[in-house]
Amino acid sequence: MQPIDRRRIKREPKYCLDNTVVGDSWRMFRIMSEFVNGFDAMSAIDVPVVTIYGSARTGRDNTYYKFAEELAGNLVQAGYGIITGGGPGIMEAANKGAFEAGGISIGLNIDLPHEQAANPYINFPLHFKYFFVRKVMFMKYSMAFICMPGGFGSLDELFESLTLIQTHSVKPFPIILIGSDFWSGLIDWIRDKFIPNGTIAKDDLLLLDIMDDVESVVNYIKKTVVV
Repeated sequence: MQPIDRRRIKREPKYCLDNTVVGDSWRMFRIMSEFVNGFDAMSAIDVPVVTIYGSARTGRDNTYYKFAEELAGNLVQAGYGIITGGGPGIMEAANKGAFEAGGISIGLNIDLPHEQAANPYINFPLHFKYFFVRKVMFMKYSMAFICMPGGFGSLDELFESLTLIQTHSVKPFPIILIGSDFWSGLIDWIRDKFIPNGTIAKDDLLLLDIMDDVESVVNYIKKTVVV
């Protein structure tokens, strides 16, 4: 057994020596509290909710911002609530559309460097520290996922939802990608690389749809998610 290097210990903060386990224990209580608060709050929603997610960096003059705003408003008028990550960009657009249509506008906000505060169009706010707790709320309470153009976060949510449905870990729900010009390259890559190599089944591509207009999305949601 190698002797302890006392010089190294002196250079490190004391909490590095004996507080790791204690820190993890208290972190578990924080995680549990986020689950409890989230479950209690979301279970009170009495209408089916649809998740709209996409880039936090999308500007207000962007075509997809306006699309998300219009789509959310139309879904509220059809009897649905809207749930987003609560931040700026596409999330703000969807919350704005729902809020101004007089519907339930849910924001599951989280601490991020470029998302310091919740957008002002939320009438049902929840705040999270942990990504995985936040994602559980999306998966458990959303009746459909609408994925607008986004970055790594949007891809993370997209592929996690596909994985859970593919593995029968959750009941199937609609997953709609908005913007064939944005998503078609990804779909082509999956079709050309995944299926020939046997990493997914051909039918797995049926788990999602690409749409380009608000009316088609709303009609599809109304057919598959009963109010």
